[in-house]
Amino acid sequence: MRIDLHAHSTASDGTDSPAELVRNAADAGLDVVALTDHDTVGGYGEALAALPARLTLVTGAELSCRLDGTGVHMLAYLFDPEEPELARERELVRDDRVPRARTMVGKLRDLGVDVTWEQVARIAGDGSVGRPHIATALVELGVVATVSDAFTPDWLADGGRAYAEKHELDPFDAVRLVKAAGGVTVLAHPAAVKRGRCVPESAIAELAAAGLDGIEVDHMDHDADTRARLRGLAADLGLLTTGSSDYHGSRKTCRLGEYTTDPEVYGEITRRATGAFPVPGAGGRER
Repeated sequence: MRIDLHAHSTASDGTDSPAELVRNAADAGLDVVALTDHDTVGGYGEALAALPARLTLVTGAELSCRLDGTGVHMLAYLFDPEEPELARERELVRDDRVPRARTMVGKLRDLGVDVTWEQVARIAGDGSVGRPHIATALVELGVVATVSDAFTPDWLADGGRAYAEKHELDPFDAVRLVKAAGGVTVLAHPAAVKRGRCVPESAIAELAAAGLDGIEVDHMDHDADTRARLRGLAADLGLLTTGSSDYHGSRKTCRLGEYTTDPEVYGEITRRATGAFPVPGAGGRER
């Protein structure tokens, strides 16, 4: 059983539509895929309508958080999307994305980059606009070679020359809100140092004590030594460990199913969730 619990669609900053994402997941030989767009559940309907028979969909979101000035991404699975307090916080984050992106475009122009808001808006389409869309604009302009190259102090990394803050959740509040909505929380790529500063292990321990369920260990931004260290930390803290592609379509080099989650861990996530349940494709069933 092949399980990928972190993937993005055009509902946020991926390049596959939700329908394309689930079809591509099935073609990649996955049995389970999680749709975890940034701060939105807007892709659920399309993904469910197109769900192939052999694939099971886990609904979720990747919540934007910040702790002591450090960006934190919290994967939330199988929560009730209609729970009002969590829905309100997601809306606040989404509403702040446009003015934040406009500010970053202005900073880039001040740095001599001929980027425009119209270009970024075209790239984002109907998705929730974010830094990857601005990074794609920089690639189009030949400023950087790849989207990842834009996430440096020179450009869009946390604290970078063109960085701008947005409304973000406190990760402890995120854990509380997701739990109240019947969901399960996993800290995404907690040691991805190439993205900027990471929260210390002491903060992960505090989050575990506050109800965090797991950490994403097997990820393209974690080398072998980092994965081993995180597994040891998870064992010490009683946390689940997941593996995921963090797929963004053609925007990044990762492939669906590049890293996967152990079926026993997936089973425990579904056991803990009460807000929603995995959805097998029409005529299909979990294997």
